[in-house]
Amino acid sequence: MTSTSAKNNFFPPGLVSNLQQVLSKKNNEDNRESDQAKDNVESTDPSASTSVSDATEEAIDISKPIVLVTNAEGIDSPGLVYLVEALVREGLYNVHVCAPQSDKSLSGHSVTLGETVSVSSAEFDGAPAFEVSGTPVDCVSLALSGALFSWSKPLLVISGINRGPSCGHHMFYSGVVAGAREALICGVPSLSISLNWKKDESQETDFKEAVTICLPLINAATRDIEKGLFPKSCSLNIEVPTSPSSKKGFKLTKQSMWRSTLNWQAVSANRYPAGHFMSNQQSLGIQLAQLGRDASAAGAARRMTTQKKNVEIESIGVAGKSDSNRVKKHFRLEFLDKDQEETEDDLDFRALESGFVAVTPLTVSPHTERDILTAASDWISAALHGEQ
Repeated sequence: MTSTSAKNNFFPPGLVSNLQQVLSKKNNEDNRESDQAKDNVESTDPSASTSVSDATEEAIDISKPIVLVTNAEGIDSPGLVYLVEALVREGLYNVHVCAPQSDKSLSGHSVTLGETVSVSSAEFDGAPAFEVSGTPVDCVSLALSGALFSWSKPLLVISGINRGPSCGHHMFYSGVVAGAREALICGVPSLSISLNWKKDESQETDFKEAVTICLPLINAATRDIEKGLFPKSCSLNIEVPTSPSSKKGFKLTKQSMWRSTLNWQAVSANRYPAGHFMSNQQSLGIQLAQLGRDASAAGAARRMTTQKKNVEIESIGVAGKSDSNRVKKHFRLEFLDKDQEETEDDLDFRALESGFVAVTPLTVSPHTERDILTAASDWISAALHGEQ
């Protein structure tokens, strides 16, 4: 053993003591720097990085199937909130949510292409959730891509519950049906659910009743999907009547030709100032038209700027055109109900108006549509008979 003493050392005792303190302090600093450098290396190591899903998801119980919930009215809408809460309470599923930040009810099957979509985590007890600055189709597509959650294929996708019916030709405008259709295109069974909301008659608690009505059908679907008994290449559109608690029962229905009339009204700029349309849910058509024209103007400006370096163009959309001879008009789009000529009782809107829960099988495979719809009809009849 080596000892340090004043007698065997060529340095004065005070200097030795000082040197020992300095060396000890330096060693401590070196150790701290080494640990910090190691931490930095680990944090930049791709294998140690934390993904979006890792940061927001709790441990998944692999014994429970994954159910993805989306909608069209936005992540804070009561229909979505009540549905997610009920599914979590059931305790049968790993519930995940991916829904639009704002109302996209009439977005149809549109996607956000060429623009950045922002995603933020949302608060739902018992269900990892994200809100997306895009359409319902964006939400489903992103969720199924594997980039957002730690999985890429849930057992079932549920879109809803949305305010207002999605019967007949309204399915082509409907964002809630589009969310379910996108899942079907990606090979995942899906349900879309809407409540036949009527002004001055419906109330928010109707969404709770709609959830209670639909839960048995949701449970039957997940059970038979796992067993391989659910009809292939099929989505179910579920329409809940205005007074859910007074429903007459379930009815297997066909998609009708029902639609509202698209009514364009000319309006003055003074009556509807800038920004009015962006806050009115019923004016999505004019919003999209204006945004499309603005985008076209911006694209043209960029192309002109690229081709002619000495030319400067200000692109602020149609409203910013300096040509005083240009004619500018304002329009507002509204849906107007019209009389329906179809009278069959098994049509979706007829069953809905008669107080039934209308269940309509939908498909995206036209060449095998008859076989798919027959199989779907048989399953729905058996499922509803079993629940009732």
